[in-house]
Amino acid sequence: MNKQEQVMTGVREVFNKMAWLNKLKMEDILKGYKSSEIHCIEYIGGNEDPNVTKLGEAFYMTRGAISKLTKKLIQKGLIESYQKPDNKKEVYFRLTKKGQELYKVHDELHKEFQDRDKPIFEQVTEDQFDSMLRFIEKYSNHLDCEIKKQGVDIKSDKFE
Repeated sequence: MNKQEQVMTGVREVFNKMAWLNKLKMEDILKGYKSSEIHCIEYIGGNEDPNVTKLGEAFYMTRGAISKLTKKLIQKGLIESYQKPDNKKEVYFRLTKKGQELYKVHDELHKEFQDRDKPIFEQVTEDQFDSMLRFIEKYSNHLDCEIKKQGVDIKSDKFE
């Protein structure tokens, strides 16, 4: 196995282990909610004036899929839609009180996971972090180009 294959295998293994560990606790505490719903709550709670377009870009999902997801969250009483007085065309979302409570629970879980993993990250030097971040950015940009070559502009949800 060459180094590229070792890196990709290692990334997948680390991601799968992290997802498995986190999933057990998340499913126990966040019963009744799908992962996509929780991530949508997280995005809406952490961003200013989220709308269908911004959510679609963040999750690489179509506007139609985001509309279905937000309708479910509205029905569950977790979010509500609103419009700005100066822009009656655009619809935005915000968390309800129930949504804010779920957002806090999810945030506390993330902090718990960070605390669990803190010992390993404390051993990483600034140079190592910088190197990893440069690689991630470079690889992400490469994947964006490859996605575009497929004739899909995910950010605008249009096929070219």
